[in-house]
Amino acid sequence: MADKKKTEGLPQPPPEIVIAEARPKIDVKRLFFIFLGLTFFFVFNYMPPLPDAVDPLGAHFVLSKEGKAAIALFLMAGTWWVFEVVPIGITSIAIGVFQALFFIRPAKEAFRSFFDPSVWFIFGSIIIGLVFTKTGLTKRLAYKMLSILGEKTSMIYLGCFVLTTILTHFMAHTAVAATVYPLLLAIYSLYGEGDKATKFGKGLFIGMAYVAGAGSIITLLGAARGAVAIGFFNEIAGKTITFFELSKYMFPIGWGMTILIWLFMLVWFKPEKDTIPGLKEKSIQLYKELGPFSSKEIFTGLVVLGIIVFLSLQSFIPALKDFNKSAVVLVGTLIFFFSKILTIKDLEEIPWNIILLFGGAMSIGFCLWETGAAKWMAINWLVMFQNENWFVFVLAIAFFVLIMTNFIMNVAAIAISMPVALVIAPYLNVSPEVVLYASLVAAGMPFLLLVGAAPNAIAYESKQFTAGEFFLAGIPTSIILMAIIGFAIAILWPLMGMPITLK
Repeated sequence: MADKKKTEGLPQPPPEIVIAEARPKIDVKRLFFIFLGLTFFFVFNYMPPLPDAVDPLGAHFVLSKEGKAAIALFLMAGTWWVFEVVPIGITSIAIGVFQALFFIRPAKEAFRSFFDPSVWFIFGSIIIGLVFTKTGLTKRLAYKMLSILGEKTSMIYLGCFVLTTILTHFMAHTAVAATVYPLLLAIYSLYGEGDKATKFGKGLFIGMAYVAGAGSIITLLGAARGAVAIGFFNEIAGKTITFFELSKYMFPIGWGMTILIWLFMLVWFKPEKDTIPGLKEKSIQLYKELGPFSSKEIFTGLVVLGIIVFLSLQSFIPALKDFNKSAVVLVGTLIFFFSKILTIKDLEEIPWNIILLFGGAMSIGFCLWETGAAKWMAINWLVMFQNENWFVFVLAIAFFVLIMTNFIMNVAAIAISMPVALVIAPYLNVSPEVVLYASLVAAGMPFLLLVGAAPNAIAYESKQFTAGEFFLAGIPTSIILMAIIGFAIAILWPLMGMPITLK
């Protein structure tokens, strides 16, 4: 009644006037890229059959109807992922739906890939990051780190990148990214901009994803791709590569790229603030307020340490090799729920968009592999360079792996390119060792698409950057990577004793 009295005597709007609701704007750009992706799919899918791929030995590889459709789907998904026309997880669902509706693969196979063990490994790694945050270990590490690094944003960049690279020497880069991610969130919260996206935030999280890849090439513990590539190498070339031999040649490349990525981020995403005044003192104070380690923090640390040690020993103890890495990581998930460190509510905090993203990435990867499309593309690409200079040929291999690993799991990129490359290499007097190492370097650093590696997608969850911004930053960094590979195969690795050409 009081409100009614207040309005009495005031001019009232004529009853016939109706305030129209604002019409939602049509996002023309978004619609354009949706239809562009669909156009890629339908045009490529229904075009006439393409010529066979012919390898150097004269063997023919037919691109089947399903293989052509797989490449069409590959083009559509890539377009939608880059321009983020729908949430990235929804594009992944579309990958499974299109395979089933257009009979590219049976629905059972298309959707089974969404729960591949690799996806569960990512899930388990994210749980580790989640429990670090919930128990307070993340804040403790962040405050301690900042109290050492100081107040310069350039040094905060460097410190975070160095820490990420070091951890990838001992842990799979997916687990490293999931562990470091909440640490970076805690650090960014002290930047003073809230949840707002900033250049510093973009550089911090994109840089973390990039260096996780750079570090993962240094040892066999950083990712599964190394063991797969060495398996092909042993079988085709008849030679063996030891754990420490691989690290010898990869160490300067991995750490060199870490430093170059740091310098790149300082230019491409130059922080708005050169320093964060009072950050060191504040970090020291916040660390003191946390008090001594709690029993939950100690328990969590021991569980995660146990998982890391077990996975690390698998490379040295034959009896442990048969244990699936995903199952080992998920043991930690079970322990955290059994001990009530995590509850059912914590499942709501899982970034399911990221889980779906990798489910779709695995599905399109298996689709390209099982339909023969990937092998057809690899042969067609590499035979174009079979009469070129050996240097051009090796760079062509690296470039193909680099592009493929941005779309499909890097293990698959290695698996489709290595056998073909190792068959062609002797005809150009190229040593199989340089083919192996160049491929591994390229496979470890997919800088263009979020689906290229789990750290990319984990970093995206920060909401500091878009898929388009990630792609644009990835173009110059991929060029830098190719330049480093060229330098390594022409100068660095020969100086270190790697055979480049056959005698």
